[in-house]
Amino acid sequence: MLSQHVESEKEWKPSDCTVTEPATVNRAISAASVGNVAEWYDFGVYAFFEPVIQKVFFSDLSHPMGEIATFGLFAVAFLIRPLGGAFFGPLADRIGRNRVLAATMILMAVGTFAIGCIPSQESIGILAPLLLLAARLVQGFSTGGEYGSAMTFIAEYAPDRKRGFLGSWLEFGTFTGYLLGAIVVTTAHIALTEEQLLDWGWRLPFFLALPLGLIGLYLRAQLAETPAFAALEAEAEAREKTARATQTYRDVFALWPYALVCMGLVLAWNVPNYMLTAYMPTYVTQTLPTMQGSGGISATASQILQIVVMVIALLAIPLVGRLSDRFGRKPFALVGAVGLVVLALPMILLIRSQSEAAVFTGLLMMGLLLICFSATMPSTLPALFPTNIRATGLSIAFNVSVSLFAGTTSLVVGSLVAFTGDLNWPAYYLMIAGAIGVASMLAIREPNGSSMWGSPPAAASEAEARDLVARYNAAATGSPAPPLGPLPPQVV
Repeated sequence: MLSQHVESEKEWKPSDCTVTEPATVNRAISAASVGNVAEWYDFGVYAFFEPVIQKVFFSDLSHPMGEIATFGLFAVAFLIRPLGGAFFGPLADRIGRNRVLAATMILMAVGTFAIGCIPSQESIGILAPLLLLAARLVQGFSTGGEYGSAMTFIAEYAPDRKRGFLGSWLEFGTFTGYLLGAIVVTTAHIALTEEQLLDWGWRLPFFLALPLGLIGLYLRAQLAETPAFAALEAEAEAREKTARATQTYRDVFALWPYALVCMGLVLAWNVPNYMLTAYMPTYVTQTLPTMQGSGGISATASQILQIVVMVIALLAIPLVGRLSDRFGRKPFALVGAVGLVVLALPMILLIRSQSEAAVFTGLLMMGLLLICFSATMPSTLPALFPTNIRATGLSIAFNVSVSLFAGTTSLVVGSLVAFTGDLNWPAYYLMIAGAIGVASMLAIREPNGSSMWGSPPAAASEAEARDLVARYNAAATGSPAPPLGPLPPQVV
């Protein structure tokens, strides 16, 4: 880890602090999380319906090739995410964040609804997977403009002492969306026969995306219309416009060590995320029975196990987030990263045994390691960039890493399993991600309890602001330091 560097010594005053009332911050978090629920429901439905989608859109392919093709269409939505971020980021500066986030939510809902309208391959041939590709591109383009902005918004206005807990609620919304998608798909499997499911039943969860998106849009508008929230959002947009007026992409690329560390953390976080939520449903119900020559467990049983694991993870995320405010982000993230290296093979061997108890244990181990990242990364990643280029730097690093390494997890691992015949590739992939996570976490200083780079101290009350100022001045450290080391001269 590079030595800590202080930009300049400063005598802090209480008036220098950002003081945001808890009720206002809670509304901001609610507005961001509501959008995440709607967005990630749509991804969850596709992931949990992958075996059915394979039969509907790639019925003429063998199982291994059909699986690769289906995962390829899942991955393509991630490959276009950087373009969505590059498009919606500047647009938010011109027309406002709320309008852009409303547009991304509508686009996601429309893209998912459109999937439910596409005829099967038996009806229209090659045009069916091409239309599915177009709908997935719409989904990915919209998601690229949502998550980075929401993460930055929450992190900048959360008090320094509660940033871990408050930031974790963004992932609470993500898991809620996944969980909702899993419940809807599982209900369809239970209520319908396989013939009904392949004929028309698979469309119903995709159709639900449109009303869900409209409900999410309405709730976000209701949350955002209070005067306090409107003032908070206007202040954020004004600050970002001022920052963007002086920033250049050269400034962002000058911070390549920070972007590289951010990409490593995103990879370590999202590889187990998509391994659990996107690849494991197919691995358990399709890949293992086919390649091991055994009956395995049913799709419904697998989905129920996934739902239980996700409920446990959902409840644990805010708890771990709160604990990270007390004990630090690094200990929890390092537990997750080291756990992936040490426990990846045991958890996959448990899942390969195909008994329900062993599969549940393996999935739960993966889920608990995942929340070590999900509860801490929303408050860790924004601190890697200075205020004037935080949104741009985070958007680029986050979306590129997810696009190249994390969102392609199902495609890459599915292909490696198919072509090598080695069913342990999910474990090897998790171990690589964990090793990268360990290296990335060791490269940064502990962000817990500190102001973010280039941002003033943030407090929940005037009394807390006075306490923070006294602590900062007593430490005589001046402005918040870069998380890795000296600030490149191009962005001083």
